[in-house]
Amino acid sequence: MAQVTFINNPVTLVGSEVVVGQKAPDFTVIANDMKPVTLKDSAGKVRLISVVPSLDTGVCSTQTNKFNESAASLGDDVVILTVSVDLPFAQKRWCGANAADAIQTLSDHRDVSFGEAYGVLMQELRLLARSIFVVDQNDVVTYVEYVSEGTNHPDYDKALEAVKEATKK
Repeated sequence: MAQVTFINNPVTLVGSEVVVGQKAPDFTVIANDMKPVTLKDSAGKVRLISVVPSLDTGVCSTQTNKFNESAASLGDDVVILTVSVDLPFAQKRWCGANAADAIQTLSDHRDVSFGEAYGVLMQELRLLARSIFVVDQNDVVTYVEYVSEGTNHPDYDKALEAVKEATKK
């Protein structure tokens, strides 16, 4: 299992670690309109799943803005999902305040279904650990990054390169 700290304190990740080559686990999260969303809702597309502890923090906001800005260059066959345990209302407010219209923000607050399925639920904080997953059109995981320190940035370039590689398949 990935070793992760948050503000330099070790945290316990709940769930199963996801690895490259495995079938992407399904999940149920809540969209800003309060409707459930699953992995199947974006079937046939390459998915970049950006996981953040809370959109209302600097690194999370930067991460989400970075992928929102990158969306246009990735094409119509790519969907960018940002998952956190923020309430859908807070996510909708954040998207409006940041003109984030090229990504979909999804809330895992109700059941932490995503957090457990992808092994990113920080037990001590009930937040999701910063991570990136790329899932191809066939629902196979092609890229994984569990960021070792929750206040650090992910490797944006590697994640975006993994998305571009997945679209070539």
